[in-house]
Amino acid sequence: MSEHDFHPLVKQLLDGDLTLADLPAELRAEGEEALSLLAAVDREIVAMPAVTWRVMATLERRRRRLRPWLLAPALAIAAALLFVILPRTPRPAAAVTVRFELIAPEARQVSLAGTFNQWDARATPLVRSGANGTWTATLTLPAGQHQYAFVVDGVRWVPDPGAPAVDDGFGRRNSVLTL
Repeated sequence: MSEHDFHPLVKQLLDGDLTLADLPAELRAEGEEALSLLAAVDREIVAMPAVTWRVMATLERRRRRLRPWLLAPALAIAAALLFVILPRTPRPAAAVTVRFELIAPEARQVSLAGTFNQWDARATPLVRSGANGTWTATLTLPAGQHQYAFVVDGVRWVPDPGAPAVDDGFGRRNSVLTL
């Protein structure tokens, strides 16, 4: 298999449409390989220096007076020059706000345990919202990869049905969130 030749179901896994558990047994190894490759991708945000934003704002003000067909090449050249000439400024890892949701109408309580709270099943309780049994929690997490599971009624660990999952090494599945 070439490095880009994944089975269509594995591609659905990478898109978040399927979990690893949804794949047929013969494709799970390929799915785990694809997820590990995805996890290794450098997703660092490229920071633009403040002078770039000032130049772009000035060009935007001038654009209103120029015809668009004249401005597009000028913007492309200015952006390319600034990107090449100015040193790249490291940017701290961004934090992302994430809403976790589980539909569990029979549950009396639901919490969230994961790498972001040291797998403490009591640290992040979800709140029941609505009569259909939807449980939610909103967290701000640092950029990176996080594994997690819902804990229903304090005893049943449930992977997120809407997220990719990996084997936890103990016979269970953990959901994976990559920010």
